[in-house]
Amino acid sequence: MEKTPKEQPLKPKSAIELEEENPSISEENNAGVIKVSHEVVASIVRIAVMAVPGVVAVGGAGGFKEEIAGIFNKRDNALGITVAENDRGCYEVTVKVVLRFGVELAKVGEDVQNAVREQVTRMTNKKVSRVDVLIDGVRMTEKDDASPLVR
Repeated sequence: MEKTPKEQPLKPKSAIELEEENPSISEENNAGVIKVSHEVVASIVRIAVMAVPGVVAVGGAGGFKEEIAGIFNKRDNALGITVAENDRGCYEVTVKVVLRFGVELAKVGEDVQNAVREQVTRMTNKKVSRVDVLIDGVRMTEKDDASPLVR
């Protein structure tokens, strides 16, 4: 008879293991350390981008299916957004967007860059050195996911 290995109880992950899974930026003060997860920064980016007139979606041209997947995905705020830190401790952000048909793409892209830079800097007290905006498509209206998508 073959012996099966006894299941080991799950052990809690160390702070280092959690840090590797969920990158963050930290700041130390007299009271201790404050860490801001890159997922939190991605949430800030998503909200700031969606407030820009002319933006229909964040995360690419997936439309309705992508939005539904985001509801069930723990990391929905990271969908279409990457946040990294450069060697100077500044954020570098890349965000995919879908814009409303008829808007001036470069102008809305610049508005997205400014909104992200201002909001992330204000909320995290960390500089944003770069915001890359990838326009992944245009859509006729915000509500009509069945409308023709132009890429």
